[in-house]
Amino acid sequence: MELKDVKGIGPKSLVLLNKLNIMTVDDLISYYPVRYDILKRTDFNEITEDTKVIIDGRVESIPLVVRIKAGLNKMNFRLVSEDRILGVSIFNRAFLKQHLTIGTSVIVIGKYDKTKNVITASDIKLGSLGDSLKIEPVYHLTSGLTNKNISTYINMALLGIGKNVLDYIPDYLSEKYKFVSKKIALNIIHNPSDIEKLKQVTIRLKYEELFEFMFKINYLKKENLKLDGLPRKILKKDIESIYKILPFKLTNDQKTVIEEIRTDLNSSKRMNRLLQGDVGSGKTIVSIIAMYMNHLSGYQSALMVPTEILANQHYNNIKSLLGDLVKVELLTGSTPKKEKMRIYEELANGEISIVVGTHALIQSDVVYQNLGLVVTDEQHRFGVNQRENLKNKGMTPDVLYMSATPIPRTYALTIYGDMDVSTIKELPKGRQEITTILKKYDEIPDVLNLMYEELKQHHQIYVIAPLIEENDSSNLISVNELRSKMLDAFGKKYEIDLVHGKMPTATKDEIMNKFSSGDVDILISTTVIEVGIDVKNASMMVIFDANRFGLSTLHQLRGRVGRSSIKSTCILISDQDTKRLEILKTTCDGFKLSEEDFKLRGSGDLFGTKQSGDMAFKIANIREDYKILLQANKDSKEFLEKTPLENLKLRDILISKIKQQ
Repeated sequence: MELKDVKGIGPKSLVLLNKLNIMTVDDLISYYPVRYDILKRTDFNEITEDTKVIIDGRVESIPLVVRIKAGLNKMNFRLVSEDRILGVSIFNRAFLKQHLTIGTSVIVIGKYDKTKNVITASDIKLGSLGDSLKIEPVYHLTSGLTNKNISTYINMALLGIGKNVLDYIPDYLSEKYKFVSKKIALNIIHNPSDIEKLKQVTIRLKYEELFEFMFKINYLKKENLKLDGLPRKILKKDIESIYKILPFKLTNDQKTVIEEIRTDLNSSKRMNRLLQGDVGSGKTIVSIIAMYMNHLSGYQSALMVPTEILANQHYNNIKSLLGDLVKVELLTGSTPKKEKMRIYEELANGEISIVVGTHALIQSDVVYQNLGLVVTDEQHRFGVNQRENLKNKGMTPDVLYMSATPIPRTYALTIYGDMDVSTIKELPKGRQEITTILKKYDEIPDVLNLMYEELKQHHQIYVIAPLIEENDSSNLISVNELRSKMLDAFGKKYEIDLVHGKMPTATKDEIMNKFSSGDVDILISTTVIEVGIDVKNASMMVIFDANRFGLSTLHQLRGRVGRSSIKSTCILISDQDTKRLEILKTTCDGFKLSEEDFKLRGSGDLFGTKQSGDMAFKIANIREDYKILLQANKDSKEFLEKTPLENLKLRDILISKIKQQ
């Protein structure tokens, strides 16, 4: 069954659902509520002045709509509730009149005025509360879709698929934990009538999601152990010779990690290592030395990054450090065809030792003579299907992942269980700690003065906004509005530009290149510049509506400045949640902040799709559900190692799903 076949979903609804990342029926039925409204009948004897009341009853009079002025109307009707009659008034809901015929059962939410015996309603819902409370699911929406639309589509989909709901929990585990079936669980979570049952099915669905995820991790670990490492003999003195040509001294943490990588590369097993480190901790130089070690053994390396601007940045860094020792090339979508053909040829004949680019580096049309190492960031988690592609070409390269999102080690060891984890905490010498300042909106003139001081010193500035366009329902500052304000303040003397995620890649890269080369003084942006961009002359980061971001995201943004010995500042502008933002003032340690973010927000900001599609859970939360995660990890290991005969089909389905990712 396809999404378009669900009763009620037309072409327009399909486009709107796609906007919410709902592409399939499975996406739809697992589009879980973000919260629930609990509607419980108010006891009239307990009502005090100005308290919110929830009552139900029957419409007793034909509603009368009164137009007060343009854009404002008021609807009045009488309601019979239990043994009393009272008045109901509601503003700007004239469209409800056709549904409120005499005798219709309704639920009214609002404030009750005892003197006038009238409820001024904030909402009116059709139906009754019955003998108990009513639990209403609330979904994340997009303009054009209502809560009722989403609920209707989900229920139609659940009806349409009948019993054909894939359950990823083996039956013996369902029996062990007394879980209801997946179909029943989905019906309850989208149509709850009892809080206790809702809690039970929520745990069941969380367990299933975490079981499937940990099965994947444990399967990848098992597969990785099957792969033999490439023969190498890298001596300690070989890499110590490169330390001498570096224009800076490595930290002890960096040297420790390099030694761990050298041991991996020399071992008989394939390397599968995660290198996590704080912003500016020097992960890139570690990866460059890893590629140099790989080159010393006669193998090629590929460095994969998510954007062309980052590819250019890494290429220039490697070229300046290793250009005289190894042949380095850049391969991106912008590489001219003639140049591309030359690079393909030189990769195939082994002339190129290190190639930097985007995911295209491991596609089927690129042939390597002897690829020995793939370095990738967390956004390019190296899946089974990519490994299979390379294995089919006769290659089993070692893999080094880099993550700029430090997470507590206990969590890392579980959720990255298929990898060995290396951590860099120590910052390179010469890096000055970034000063973090909190400002309210009425202090914007002070912010502009601070910005002007930096511009006068020929330094550059990032300005961050959370939205791309104006939104009537929100007073958040958009990039376009910010651009206009910045042009008013600085446009006569300084160059200002903006970049955001909806721009074509080529346009985005062109603007970022201008900023990197110093042709743009102020860059206004969304969080598109969050990870990896390295502009040493940028000394100030100004973040509007800072309360809208998680601590980890703010820390990543702050890390775009302070990339050199220039004293740098991060200004957080917000009228709300300043207690939470105070934490950023007290520490620049990403590991401490990630712990705080776990406490405050759960895992969403750490493992959302921005950093790793792998971690985009629909209902589970790594921090809150850590005990469930540990149990799911234990169970998935046992299931993988000793799959009962009757569950072999489920095991194959889970493995097939991993290979498609």
